Amino acid sequence: MTDPLTAVVESDTPEPFALLRRADGTGIDLLLGETIDVDRLGDVPIPPPRTSAHHSTDDRPGHRTDDPPATAPTSLAVPRVLALVPYRQVTERGFACHDDGTPLRCLMVREHAVLTPDDVLAAIPDTPVEVTGHGFDIDDDAYGEIVGAVIRDEIGRGEGANFVIRRDYRARLHGSVPHAALRLFRRLLLGEPNAYWTFVVHAGDVTMVGATPERHVSVADGTVVMNPISGTYRPPREGASGAGLLRFLADAKETEELFMAVDEELKMMSRVCHEGGQVVGPFLKEMGHLVHTEYLLQGRSRMDVRDVLRETMFAPTVTGSPVENAARIITRYEQNGRGYYAGVAALIGHDAGGRQVLDAPILIRTAYIDPDGTVRVPVGATLVRHSISGHEVHETHVKAAGVLTALGLHAKPVEPATDDGRAAAPLLEYPGVGEALTLRNATLAPFWLHDHSDGGSATLHGSASFDEPQPPDGRPPLDGRSAVVIDVEDGWTAMFAHLLRRLGMVAEVRRWSEVGDTVRHDLMVAGPGPGDPRDTSDPRIRRMRYLVTRRLADQRPLLAVCLSHQMLADILGFPVVPLAQPYQGTQREIDLFGRRTRVGFYNTYTARTMLDSRAPVDVPTSADVPAGLRIAADADTGDVHALRGDGFASVQFHLESILSTDGIDLLHDLVSDVLAPVRAQH
Repeated sequence: MTDPLTAVVESDTPEPFALLRRADGTGIDLLLGETIDVDRLGDVPIPPPRTSAHHSTDDRPGHRTDDPPATAPTSLAVPRVLALVPYRQVTERGFACHDDGTPLRCLMVREHAVLTPDDVLAAIPDTPVEVTGHGFDIDDDAYGEIVGAVIRDEIGRGEGANFVIRRDYRARLHGSVPHAALRLFRRLLLGEPNAYWTFVVHAGDVTMVGATPERHVSVADGTVVMNPISGTYRPPREGASGAGLLRFLADAKETEELFMAVDEELKMMSRVCHEGGQVVGPFLKEMGHLVHTEYLLQGRSRMDVRDVLRETMFAPTVTGSPVENAARIITRYEQNGRGYYAGVAALIGHDAGGRQVLDAPILIRTAYIDPDGTVRVPVGATLVRHSISGHEVHETHVKAAGVLTALGLHAKPVEPATDDGRAAAPLLEYPGVGEALTLRNATLAPFWLHDHSDGGSATLHGSASFDEPQPPDGRPPLDGRSAVVIDVEDGWTAMFAHLLRRLGMVAEVRRWSEVGDTVRHDLMVAGPGPGDPRDTSDPRIRRMRYLVTRRLADQRPLLAVCLSHQMLADILGFPVVPLAQPYQGTQREIDLFGRRTRVGFYNTYTARTMLDSRAPVDVPTSADVPAGLRIAADADTGDVHALRGDGFASVQFHLESILSTDGIDLLHDLVSDVLAPVRAQH
């Protein structure tokens, strides 16, 4: 009887299959089954967990799921479905996209085997793949112009902190598509040993093969893990060096890229995890042609794994920040649909206890092969305020290199070696590298480095122990007070609400278009969002200006953040102007009403005490400024960092950001001050 892998390898028209080498696996998973297409993530079928009497899996290498041993390990996950989730599913969250009709295809697992890498390498012939390369669909000069336009016209106008715009390398395979895909998979197994997933999937007219470095989200035993990866070290042709890596780790642009990705994914974690997310790391991610920096985010959730997938569509590292507006920008600058690029491959099953298990990497560094042999390798660069067009163009070449090398269209990287010819040590072992990574956390918010599950108090990487503010009687600060946090199309509000709940408040998040009466809430938090605070043609701006003005007139407690801070300042008569250089994803040390602190800025506009003036910051600009208003501003530029008045306050920076070292303490002080009249009435 022919074994399943041999049958797949030898057939010109194999049944739907997948081979997956997963970072958390014990071997290489072979999945066989049938495919179905569904419309929405909630429609992805998850067969009920098998009872212990009918277990049909053994994840030990070499064992088949349809013929398990008498005593199967009890802690193993049983894969039931592999869902290929295209980028177009962002429409489930109401986000914009070019809807190219790419199907949400599910491989329903009928048979599962875990094979050894040696067996897989031996079974797949190491024969040439005949391929013709055609190059990128957008040439280097044109892509460089797109980079410049995004920085100037989008980031420079407050539309977001960063964006990822793709271009596609195109080629054509000659011969059997399944055979060629298996050979590419074999080469990637050898060439990208540190990938999160190395995989090949053949599911009808959908064939993909890749080596993705990045977990999007996983769920096991109720623990959700996300894996923001950003910042790219591009070693020279002669190989990586300790000195080069240290220069990369000291590069502010690369560091800020990663912090922005962490903040954006913390927004998602704050939605899906009832205790928020803990940040663990940073780490290095070594791939065949480049090196990334990464963190892990972890938290507890009670949600169905399909809902976790929906709420985290899609990673900022392949879209941008804020994600909702990034989807609009992508639609504006990309001329067609993304297919499966930036989507996920979601392996869903159950553990031995019947609990749902999810492992879902981001579909990047992947070749998509049409039945006629057309090959597409999409790649994108993360564009930030100080991106240089030539560098971002080069980054797309480097990101495509792993797959193109497997295709035979790119030279293999040179392996660094020691003087005696032995392989060089892992990059983390170079002198100073571990210390440089640890230093990344020195000024981050201890709140987000802290484990909040079950009252835990673990600290990471030597950071100081963290205690949330507590009043003398031991009750949570602000206990029982209510807050509505208004979302202006930026998920910061989920993080903000999480902090308020940790301080004892009852907080709910409402979208700007769905907010009616806010009187019943003790506190209204007018949230941040993209755009120009002066643009009253924008319905978001009009609505938020009305809500802020009404709250002030009613003398009800108000806290305004970032975009809403700018609108409040404008209402009070302060000039609001664009910055010469945006502060998107920037940590700065400021004087906040006499307290020196480091906070995270994500702004393109600012309120000023006086235009073109270095006058003292307590000089009002208008008779509309209330008596007793306190202003925290930069003494040189007049940029207004924060305002405090009777029953209201506002901040330009993000108290909730991982970049705001004392964020929760500052929030406690500001909210306590704003709510003082409310507490006095109780």
